[in-house]
Amino acid sequence: MFRKYCAATSLAALVLTGCGGTGVLSTPGTVTTPATAVAVAPSTAIKHVVVIYGENISFDHYFGTYPNAANTGGTTFTAAAGTTTPNNYISNPGLLTANPNLASSNGNSASNPFRLTPQQAATADQDHNYNPEQVAFDNGKMDMFPLSVGTADTAALATQTGSSSNASTTALTMGYYDGNTVSALWNYAQHYAMNDHSFGGTFGPSTPGALELAAGQTNGVTYTVPYANIASGVIPDGQGSYTDINDEDPAGDVCSSATANFSMTGKNVGDLMTAAGVTWGFFEGGFNLSTTNANGTTNCARTTAAVNIPGNPLKADYIPHHQPFQYWPSTANPLHNRPTAGVVVGANDATGANHEYDTADFNAALTASTPTMASVSFLKAPGYQDAHAGYSDPLDEQTFIVNEINLIQNSPFWQNTAIIIAYDDSDGWYDHLTDIVNGSTSSSDAAICNSTVAGSTAPAATFAGPNSNGNPVLGRCGKGPRLPLLVISPYAKKNYVDTTLTEQASITRFIEDIFLSSQRIGTGSFDSSAGSLMNMFNFTQTNGVAPNPNVVLLNPTTGAVTTGN
Repeated sequence: MFRKYCAATSLAALVLTGCGGTGVLSTPGTVTTPATAVAVAPSTAIKHVVVIYGENISFDHYFGTYPNAANTGGTTFTAAAGTTTPNNYISNPGLLTANPNLASSNGNSASNPFRLTPQQAATADQDHNYNPEQVAFDNGKMDMFPLSVGTADTAALATQTGSSSNASTTALTMGYYDGNTVSALWNYAQHYAMNDHSFGGTFGPSTPGALELAAGQTNGVTYTVPYANIASGVIPDGQGSYTDINDEDPAGDVCSSATANFSMTGKNVGDLMTAAGVTWGFFEGGFNLSTTNANGTTNCARTTAAVNIPGNPLKADYIPHHQPFQYWPSTANPLHNRPTAGVVVGANDATGANHEYDTADFNAALTASTPTMASVSFLKAPGYQDAHAGYSDPLDEQTFIVNEINLIQNSPFWQNTAIIIAYDDSDGWYDHLTDIVNGSTSSSDAAICNSTVAGSTAPAATFAGPNSNGNPVLGRCGKGPRLPLLVISPYAKKNYVDTTLTEQASITRFIEDIFLSSQRIGTGSFDSSAGSLMNMFNFTQTNGVAPNPNVVLLNPTTGAVTTGN
């Protein structure tokens, strides 16, 4: 009967589903119009933002050969047909064969980029201080990385990991991983969106990058310890205040150095969210000082061994200078107080947690019998899983990232969540792109910054500081090195490479746009000039469904896809 019906229908009816066509069969002889995508406001689509903020990775270090993996060890990776190649070694093949860092100025460490295998996940930490990174850029020639920031693996580490001869010299800075090691991140890029033009707001190590995330600002330092104690970490800004360029701990934190610490003036995005009643929290591994680890460590001395580093060295779970909101008294929880009983995690709790928590608190709230998740959550891995070379590694980082994302994707909040994976600095790992727009002429700045006029691409107030009366301040040369940036969401464009120029403060701006009606911090925050993340999203719905709704679960050990497509 079905065959007779199909044969007897008119030509128009041949497009009906059930007769081999693409239309929708409702009643005999009629065709309903396929559903169309309808635009929705970003603030309607996104109700939760989760920022997973890693440590010390340049874009080329993780994505230098994306989407081409060697597949000679580790997790096999094969890119989907039509995958776009970002701005990397594959789109610029000369960087692999005739790299600027073959320059004679690098001596015996002159090198092209070279692949690090999964067995070489453990490496030495590179030099990533404010001035040496600028010197490595060499006025934009990007040709002095081994000489300026390279640090060789120790002989013992080189032997244990079977590293190449290059890794035993300062050419190690030229090493990169591919999808056989950083498999999870490559798979997330396949299924969601990545940006290949995202930079640090300035040069330097973890603390400046952490402050950029919280406030788009590294200026406004104030201190009570003798200046000599923090002189290597802050510099005079030329306007009567100071700018942070290095790692000093937040003043008042019971786990901080008692002699080298400072506070920040002005506001951060947490202040804006608290005032607006937006639930938020910064969740860092080890923050709960009442927990005792399996190895018996507790309080500020809680430590854990990285699984994938030979010898399994112990590292502190909680690292004070990785926690940006502790620098502002208004958002600090210096005694690491636990949440007040009955107060929802992320809600205003000034006498309790004050928005500062342990990563375990995020997971507990998400898996409770009545799950909750703050509108904005910043996740920081415990030290051994934060990817910082020297005490962590990409494989231990992968375990943390995948476990957290799997948890979120299996939660009732997934369909309205945007997860952002970003990094605080490059660790000094080589990357070939640069975009200096803000100059500085302090004694800590190299020629690449001295030759850039401060505020040359924006009004002077854009590069001001909290105490500078609207004048540009020193110590904020940037943008710094290029860093990875991914967005994972049902509203993320699938297998998409965004080229919008962004930076760490772009994340701050996104939070402000979604939850604060685009309110800005002011007083020189880069949130006002940072590029937008919106092009990484497709804010439409079809029949109420987001455009990229599939849950894509990964194996936390291998990074391979286990569920979804």
